[in-house]
Amino acid sequence: MTLTLTIDTVRWQEHHRGVLDRFPGLVPVCKGNGYGFGLHRLMREATRLGTGLAAVGTVHEAALVQDSFPGDLLVLTPYRNGEASPALSDRTVRVVSSPGHCDGLAGRRVVVELMSSMKRHGITEADLPALRPVMSGWEFEGFSIHLPLNRVGGAGGAEEVACWVRRLREERMPLHQVFVSHLSAEEMTRLHDEFPRTRFRLRTGTKLWLGAPEATRYHSRILDLIRPDRGKRFGAGRRQPLSGPHLVVVAGGTSHGVGLRAPRRLSGLRDRARHVAGIGHACLNHHLSPFLWDGRRCRFAAPPHLQESVLQVPGDGAPPQIGQEVAVQLRYTITRPDRVVEEPPVPAS
Repeated sequence: MTLTLTIDTVRWQEHHRGVLDRFPGLVPVCKGNGYGFGLHRLMREATRLGTGLAAVGTVHEAALVQDSFPGDLLVLTPYRNGEASPALSDRTVRVVSSPGHCDGLAGRRVVVELMSSMKRHGITEADLPALRPVMSGWEFEGFSIHLPLNRVGGAGGAEEVACWVRRLREERMPLHQVFVSHLSAEEMTRLHDEFPRTRFRLRTGTKLWLGAPEATRYHSRILDLIRPDRGKRFGAGRRQPLSGPHLVVVAGGTSHGVGLRAPRRLSGLRDRARHVAGIGHACLNHHLSPFLWDGRRCRFAAPPHLQESVLQVPGDGAPPQIGQEVAVQLRYTITRPDRVVEEPPVPAS
């Protein structure tokens, strides 16, 4: 029994085509765990879409997929002098975010990252004079700006990009191509209308791969049943069973991404109240799991193991049986399923 991701392939691919139609010149982002689908699966999909260029996160991801994708690969992590890098194809495009880290890039294909309001990394206006002398030795591909996902107050994303383009125009920088992120189709149209000689290309992964939630689902199976015996301890931690008539063992543990949480920024009283309530439940060892039974989330009966989890199943419905399917709500960007099943199956390429 395994943790499985099932894809409605026709619906998933129809969504991809719709995104590509709204964003001509789109650059698919295929990085990390492949948004839950796997890097090689996304590269096959990018090949089918015919974008000609795909973005990966690191040089190691580029080396991993360069033989399975016939187009160019844009490495999003900025280049650093002296970095340890595997052998990369001539189709690889590197990102520069600092004029002080350009050694060894002569004759190489380069994109320059601009500092955005996200304030993560990028060339600033003060860096432009130092950047110009080294640009002449590159095969320059264009500029890039990574906008924040949530913009609160101030100028919109399109206006932030436009301000940079105007500034670069004043410096007589080459503006044939600019890569952007987190813009709507309407914002992209506004940029093309204002700067018709510049090609704006949206880089996106979430919008493309995860924008059709009805086309994909995670699910698991019940591997075993445990009959709680009050007063007796169980599990690796020798914990006492909590209340509830049914304890079940299901496929899916920490190696798959089950039970993992990233810190999140809290805003507003409601968010903070929920967080405090969650701390209270945690103090009582009441932890909600991502597994659902009869549409309700089950609690962990013990901390998830590497490949399995033990759950408390509510006892007001039909008793669970070994082999029954359990729905799972997981974050795609941190999940690594045992297998991916496509319906209908995609022919091997």
